Amino acid sequence: MRDMPEYRLSVLDQSPIAEGRTAADAIADTIDLARHADALGYHRYWVAEHHASPALAGATPEALIGPIAQATTRIRVGSGGIMLPHYSPFKVAETFALLSALAPGRIDLGLGRAPGGDGRIMLALQRDRSRRMPHDDFPNNLAELLAYFDGTLPEDHPFAPLADTLPSGGGTPDIWLLGSSMDSALWAAEAGLPYCFADFINPEGAAMTAEYRARFKPSARLAQPHTMVASWVIAAENAETAARLGKPAAMLGALLRRNVLIPVPAIETAEEWLDNNPAALSTRKRRVIHGTPAECRTALDDVAREYGADEMMLVNIMADHEARRDSYRLVAEEYGLASRAKAA
Repeated sequence: MRDMPEYRLSVLDQSPIAEGRTAADAIADTIDLARHADALGYHRYWVAEHHASPALAGATPEALIGPIAQATTRIRVGSGGIMLPHYSPFKVAETFALLSALAPGRIDLGLGRAPGGDGRIMLALQRDRSRRMPHDDFPNNLAELLAYFDGTLPEDHPFAPLADTLPSGGGTPDIWLLGSSMDSALWAAEAGLPYCFADFINPEGAAMTAEYRARFKPSARLAQPHTMVASWVIAAENAETAARLGKPAAMLGALLRRNVLIPVPAIETAEEWLDNNPAALSTRKRRVIHGTPAECRTALDDVAREYGADEMMLVNIMADHEARRDSYRLVAEEYGLASRAKAA
């Protein structure tokens, strides 16, 4: 085991639904993996928001965070993320104030702008279906949400008194901005928030995180910029096994680009399909890290240096839950996370 790195390690879970299994099975796996990550010494466990997906069960992070927090003891639990354009800022503030009361000092509110689905899903999530809601109001909604927690809405604002009605006793969540574009980087800098960049979606974000740091404005929440990078990582005892474990996600992604939605296929199904469709991978431009624990660590060190990351968040989709547990265990052991968490 090498020296401990400067960056922390966390987990992003999209609650994958394997072929032949149900969303209930996937959620049970999420709770199990959260307990596992807690015991292994990971710093955060975030759950994602995806809608109308046969492959991913996590449609409502706010419904999962409470049970995960109750099933764990020390790990921070949060959303990766809440897609703010779908929701009232006040409703999000109420929900996460309540979650903070449930697990004081352990709740993260990660916010994003992505739809989490296609245009039809976006419209279905709206209460008013007579028109499509604008997406250029994200900065205003973010400012309103932050003001509820800070109690800084102007006195003449019609919602100003509502800040005093938020569930109390747990403080406020740590609020993050998530993204894979320059817009999110600039909004996080302007608001003085920590920023999580989705490298597993866009591997060309180093310039964006650099701009975030350059333009960062200190706030009551954060004195200096703080960057986390979410990267795709699968670890196994040998590189060949790790590559094989990644094939279901490769097939899933290739079909998604064709707008074909399926559950996470079995490894054998994915191998056969990829053998018959070799061109499906030629257009993939996303970064994937597969290999032994040492190989994964070397690659993560490179990504962390590229982005200037303070934290790294690991994400993957696998058909085999036990292999997924092993992947996170192998990485944790490579980094010595358990002893690190105990010392903290």
